Amino acid sequence: MSAGAEGGTRLSAPWREIVGIDDVRRAAERLAPLGVVTPLQHSERLSDRYGATVYLKREDLQVVRSYKIRGAFNFIAALPHDVLPAGVVCASAGNHGQGVAWSCRHLGVRGTVFLPRRTPRQKVARIQALAGDLVEIRFAGDSFDDANAAAAAFAADTGATVVPSFDHPATVAGQGTIALEVVDQLGRAPDVMSVPVGGGGLASGICVALGGLGAATEVVGVQPAGAPAMLRAVEAGHLVTIDIDDDFVDGAVVRTAGELTLAIVRDRVRRWVVVDEGRVCTEQLDLYQIDGIVAEPAGALATSALDQLEDAVAGRTVVCILSGGNNDVARYDEIIERSLVHQGLKHYFIVAFPQRPGALRNFLDDCLGPSDDIVLFEYMKKNDREYGPALVGVELADRHDLPPLLERIARSGLDVQQLPPDSPQFRLLV
Repeated sequence: MSAGAEGGTRLSAPWREIVGIDDVRRAAERLAPLGVVTPLQHSERLSDRYGATVYLKREDLQVVRSYKIRGAFNFIAALPHDVLPAGVVCASAGNHGQGVAWSCRHLGVRGTVFLPRRTPRQKVARIQALAGDLVEIRFAGDSFDDANAAAAAFAADTGATVVPSFDHPATVAGQGTIALEVVDQLGRAPDVMSVPVGGGGLASGICVALGGLGAATEVVGVQPAGAPAMLRAVEAGHLVTIDIDDDFVDGAVVRTAGELTLAIVRDRVRRWVVVDEGRVCTEQLDLYQIDGIVAEPAGALATSALDQLEDAVAGRTVVCILSGGNNDVARYDEIIERSLVHQGLKHYFIVAFPQRPGALRNFLDDCLGPSDDIVLFEYMKKNDREYGPALVGVELADRHDLPPLLERIARSGLDVQQLPPDSPQFRLLV
């Protein structure tokens, strides 16, 4: 095998000859002194809702608040001593950077972390807090792939070793230790494991471990609708680079998956679920408000997928990997907004109001129902003497209130345009 763009692997042999259960067990031995074992927690809410026995693997409770500590530490701890003076470097959407930062401090290795400029502030602050003076943070571009290119250039210039976030046997083996823990904690292999997928390191590690144990567990790969890079590669039969339509689920957003990870998941993952970002937001809020769990968007992917797996999981034992809890409190306004739109409880309209007294009052009286609420009203321009277009946001008490609202609008005679959530106008104005 040879190095790839992600600091990962160009396959020169079948993946089973590159990483296997023995590698996962060695990773578990390296990690054992660190206290990275996380709880396997029964979820009464999800079990009742889906008629299954649902457990959450709480990787949000790691010291770095995500599973990424496993692969990062396993990789760095296994490096030859003669390469350590040049340090290590990585690209990250935030969580891998925290794992690398913590590992560098623990092992006394200097490191550099490249982040996209849009990385949530909470994740940047956590990397700084975990790293101390041993790790430098740099920003490059707007996506993981931009940061990855900068990290590769830095490694070429300085001799630093790239710590791959997903596409390397040591990273895959480290993440696979989660599956060993699940089987040990449950006393057997689960029937189903729902796993968030970005570049594929976590899903690959779990597949390697479960396959090595001879488990018949069905591994479900879950991707965000705005960036399903791994699924597109599986469908094509080779790596593809996608355009990212929505980067909200930042911990699972890559433009190109890994070559090693693609080989593994293509062979082992038989079921895929793509989840709308609004559904992820609704699940984040349920986790917080009902279960008292702070999950980042990628952390809520696995449980979000259960809506689409209801028939497949009924009566079975299901483990969902809650992969991370690095969520910035400043994002909750957006999370609530996206959730309401997804549930059909919030809608936006452009209303061309006639420039005459009482026009707004007529809209309120003729169009809105008794439980409909205007939550946004903004004039879009004020230089038309006959009409004043306004952006109006309406929140409903029940999604079934929308058809009556649209009927009243149609009867009102007003010039009203509804903005579909997937339209360019919606993204521009809302």
